[in-house]
Formats: sequence, C-alpha cells, structure tokens
Amino acid sequence: MRKRTFDLLLAGFGLVLLSPLLLVIALAIRLDSGGPVLYRQERVGRHGVPFRIHKFRTMRHDPLHGGPQITVGDDARITRVGAFLRRSKLDELPQLIDVLRGRMSIVGPRPEVPRYVALYPAELREQVLSVRPGITDLASIEFRDEAALLERASDPEREYVQVVVPRKLALAALYVRTRTLRGDAILVWRTLGALWR
Repeated sequence: MRKRTFDLLLAGFGLVLLSPLLLVIALAIRLDSGGPVLYRQERVGRHGVPFRIHKFRTMRHDPLHGGPQITVGDDARITRVGAFLRRSKLDELPQLIDVLRGRMSIVGPRPEVPRYVALYPAELREQVLSVRPGITDLASIEFRDEAALLERASDPEREYVQVVVPRKLALAALYVRTRTLRGDAILVWRTLGALWR
C-alpha cells in the first residue's frame, strides 16, 4: 500500500510538473514526422497479464512494417526528434500514465515483450512477474546504452537473448527479493543522476 501511494504521488506530481515539457515534445514529434504522438506496444505485466505500454513515438509511423523488436545503434527507423528523446530517455515519460492506471510502478523490473518473456526460466518468470513492472530499475541504469551495446555484437538478437536478458532477469530477481520503499527512492535518485550525466 505504501508503494502504491509512493507511485501515485510521484506519477501525479511528475505529470503536473512536466506538463509543459510533455506538450513541447508532442508538438516536436508532430512537426518532425507527423503521425501519432504516442506509441503503444504490448508488454507483459504483473502475474503475466499483458498490457499496452505508452511511450512518445521515436520511429517513423509505419503500421505495415514494424521491424524488429530490439533497436540496434543508429536504426534507420528512428526520427530526428526520436533520436534525442531516446538519448535523454524522455520517450519514457508517458509511462507515468501507466503508473496512475495501476499497470506499472515507478520502480520495478522493466516490462518485456511476450516474445522474450516466453524465454524466461519458469522459476524466474514467476518471481519477476510477481510485482508491477517499473519505469526504472537496476537494469535500466546498467543498460542505459543498450542500443550501442547491441550494435557492437555480430548477432544483436542472439546477444540480447543470451547476454542481456539473463543479466536483466538476475537484476530483476534481486530487486524483487530485496525491494523496500527506501530502495525505490534511491533507485529514482540514481536514475535521475544517470540521466543528468
């Protein structure tokens, strides 16, 4: 209950405080590439229940050709404004809405697409999906430059599945076992520090 109150306060305050920035970003996306401002994608939430996550759209609007589900380096699908939003992580801000709706938490394991969740070992899958997914977590800080990391791999998809996903799962399981409200506050602070740098 205390965590949910923490989430609601932070998400509500964040949306009010950042509303001018959100409007500027929305306008920039429309002027840069047209199409919808927000992008929704199916992710796996608490107890394995799927939900649609919200992000600012950073790629060309092409409903017929979605492309791969991981982004590698300077992906040609990324727009000019989208490249900035991805670097600064501002594309994640609409997830504050998902927090208010109860689909997500401010801090928790990052929600993954069903394709990769299907690869989770059963015991870790149950543990990691026992809590609400979050906007930020330990893996978000460690893999802040994930696209650049995958770009250096000879087979990005295999690198993601065999190296990145297991590490993210280990960090997510650690969070679930040791989570506290104080720990969440520290992770939020560390995330803000990483973004500022």
